[in-house]
Amino acid sequence: MGAWRLRAAGGYTARANTALALGDPGMPVPDALDAVRAFAAAHGVPPRVTVPAGSPWDTAVGRAGWTIDVGHGAGAEVAVLVADLRTLDAAPKPESQPGAGPGPGARPGPGPGPWTVTTPERPDDDWWALGLHGARPTPVQAHVVAPRDVPTAYVLARDAGGAAVGQVRASVVEDHLHLAWLEVVPAARRRGLGTDLVAAAAAWGRGRGARFGVLQVALRNTGARALYASTGWTEHHRYRHLVPVR
Repeated sequence: MGAWRLRAAGGYTARANTALALGDPGMPVPDALDAVRAFAAAHGVPPRVTVPAGSPWDTAVGRAGWTIDVGHGAGAEVAVLVADLRTLDAAPKPESQPGAGPGPGARPGPGPGPWTVTTPERPDDDWWALGLHGARPTPVQAHVVAPRDVPTAYVLARDAGGAAVGQVRASVVEDHLHLAWLEVVPAARRRGLGTDLVAAAAAWGRGRGARFGVLQVALRNTGARALYASTGWTEHHRYRHLVPVR
């Protein structure tokens, strides 16, 4: 719809089920929002518009009576971070984490012995269980998270006993590596595993021609933002999910 893209994916994730407003929709904004409502109703998803924070479309949609989606559990205000993949492995590790080394090598894990990080290109049951807190993926979740037409690594860390302790999803689109689903179990946090997962994903992406990294993190997720800042990621812009006032 002009420079807006209307998206629906069975209701799973806000980003996959929203109107992305990046420019002129080709009609007055109130009419465009009516079209968003109709599209959402036709696909059985809530009406929602995603706008770059501070953009003219943020202002215009707000003036039409739409407001921040406070009910969005993951956080409706998001920072988009970018990085040069050539520098990520060189990021310093805290001195309190012995054995730190670049890339997906072994490090002390939550139990006896090190953890190992692998980069399989399809998700196994342990990867899904970690990301979905023990649940199996629905067909819609599998469609959104594990497409077969995009090169993707389902990075997984296991401790010495073979238990899954951390994960991240990495997809290459042209020369950009997109990261999502970073998860570390509580017992393995603050030991550098998140850094190792990102480094492993970066190495995998570079091997497939990626030069730059992109990820999205909720503004309220201060722990993740601190991790990314410490390993070379910088903020490119922010966006917000807006919904009609009911």
